Amino acid sequence: MDMHTVVVGTSGTTAQDVIAVARGNARVELSAAAVSALAAAREVIDALAAKPEPVYGVSTGFGALASRHISPDLRARLQRNIVRSHAAGMGPRVEREVVRALMFLRLKTVASGHTGVRPEIAQTMADVLNAGITPVVHEYGSLGCSGDLAPLSHCALTLMGEGDAEGPDGTVRPAGELLAAHGITPVELREKEGLALLNGTDGMLGMLVMAIADLQNLYTSADITAALSLEALLGTDRVLAPELHAIRPHPGQGASADNMLRVLAGSGLTGHHQDDAPRVQDAYSVRCAPQVAGAGRDTLAHARLVADRELAAAVDNPVVLADGRVESNGNFHGAPVAYVLDFLAIVAADLGSITERRTDRLLDKNRSHGLPPFLADDAGVDSGLMIAQYTQAALVSEMKRLAVPASADSIPSSAMQEDHVSMGWSAARKLRTAVENLARIVAVELYAATRAIELRAAQGLTPAPASLAAVEALRAAGVEGPGPDRFLSPDLAAADAFVRAGKLVAAVEPVTGTLA
Repeated sequence: MDMHTVVVGTSGTTAQDVIAVARGNARVELSAAAVSALAAAREVIDALAAKPEPVYGVSTGFGALASRHISPDLRARLQRNIVRSHAAGMGPRVEREVVRALMFLRLKTVASGHTGVRPEIAQTMADVLNAGITPVVHEYGSLGCSGDLAPLSHCALTLMGEGDAEGPDGTVRPAGELLAAHGITPVELREKEGLALLNGTDGMLGMLVMAIADLQNLYTSADITAALSLEALLGTDRVLAPELHAIRPHPGQGASADNMLRVLAGSGLTGHHQDDAPRVQDAYSVRCAPQVAGAGRDTLAHARLVADRELAAAVDNPVVLADGRVESNGNFHGAPVAYVLDFLAIVAADLGSITERRTDRLLDKNRSHGLPPFLADDAGVDSGLMIAQYTQAALVSEMKRLAVPASADSIPSSAMQEDHVSMGWSAARKLRTAVENLARIVAVELYAATRAIELRAAQGLTPAPASLAAVEALRAAGVEGPGPDRFLSPDLAAADAFVRAGKLVAAVEPVTGTLA
């Protein structure tokens, strides 16, 4: 277990901290400032709870039931009941890293001092994370408004020692047993605390943060594979010249073109497009690679800006303000996060689409400029990579379906009190699938392009040093090169793992320098 420690304070957190906790099992500690802020906000809530006037979430019901004033003797039951009743998720279990991100981000908001939760509740949240206990959270149950209600409720249920959770050994057991095994006392919720544990956009934000990190790697990887394909197709690198991209000054476009140019430095394959079969220009999927990938990069930059703002936010309703007021608000609405989640699914689909078109070009003897059909060893006897492109095409088609926005939909809930919702959780769930598919699509292009480059080398042409580094690293990872037909699925799976782990980028950067 990674013993790196993330300190949770009062001013938000960083994407790096979210990933460290979610994926790296980093320990979590509350800062002294957070403990003080928690205590101060709790004093405000306790004072309001003692007054006869109803205050939403403190002494009233919830949602469409907010008009009922709850007497003091029923308020602990009220807070327990909101957790139990809202833990209504269904469907497959959500991934461990998503649940850890969700729990950590809820703790981040709780620690801000704007929720009125007692310090001991926050400490228990940290203890559960540090013990490696992961609540069982289900796929369906959030509309992305009033927070990720059902997912967060399943996490709060674990804090109460109820429901099921997964232990650090991966075994699912009753949450009460797991808490006892790690010396953690279940919480007894008081006024507002049940509501405060549920009312945030933490699930969709956690998935956004992780998707951004994954897509950054995939965009750099796709620049590399685009360069490899350009090289294998004997294309020209003149279209990557900085002065061409300076006159259309989108930052992402310039970064992608620069990445490709550095990968192709020293190549003996580029520029042959006028030799045997004259071409005035390369096809769009090759020539416009920086424009398409670059637009995606700029979208990624916008998504990162939104994520950073959300990481600095305290999302709850009502909130305790610095002047001691407790105010209802609509900050739990997931629209800002939902929009960028959908936007990322769109650009990921388009990157997958242009990537597949380059792969198809490598395999077609009529368009590959001297490569064998399907990069086969003995075409006709061997099918080569014919069906690898089928698999890639199926993934691209799935990506297009996943690009349909979830945030354009809304469905009323809670007896029309919550009559417009973001569907941000749904946007996040489909983006995770899109990111996984994009990695596979890039891996197929890598597999085809490296084979094509080796075939070009056998023709007496000299690949770029960075291309050779990519080929050598992929072969060292157990992915075989040209030859007779063999069981292809293991090679494609290994190429996928190679790309997903960032090993393609790591393989070429010693030659190219750090890529964007």
